[in-house]
Amino acid sequence: MGNWAVISQYEYGDGYVTAFICRGRETKAHALEELRAVLHTYLPRKSIVEQWRQVYRFADQESYLLVIKGRASKWECTLRIAELISDSADPAVAERAQMEDGVAEMADGPQDRLPPGD
Repeated sequence: MGNWAVISQYEYGDGYVTAFICRGRETKAHALEELRAVLHTYLPRKSIVEQWRQVYRFADQESYLLVIKGRASKWECTLRIAELISDSADPAVAERAQMEDGVAEMADGPQDRLPPGD
């Protein structure tokens, strides 16, 4: 099935903010398409009055660093794609991510903890 998202991460105050730009894309290709579509328009805060923007692509070609100069400050923001592992199209990944009867199976990878009813 697949459940891909485009996320933004940036420093704000004394911490970092992670925000979803979009969720629920069925394939990695769709998520990458969405990511590339927002590179030149995304603003981490609505109050930014953009003066200029630089876009850096990381070597994995699935994540980007935006440097946005506003009127009073400069923002650095990372945009990337992420897959919800419990919905992975790779059955081995999805199976390892699931919990059975509320107890995590011994697995090599990360595991989702899904709320009841989901």
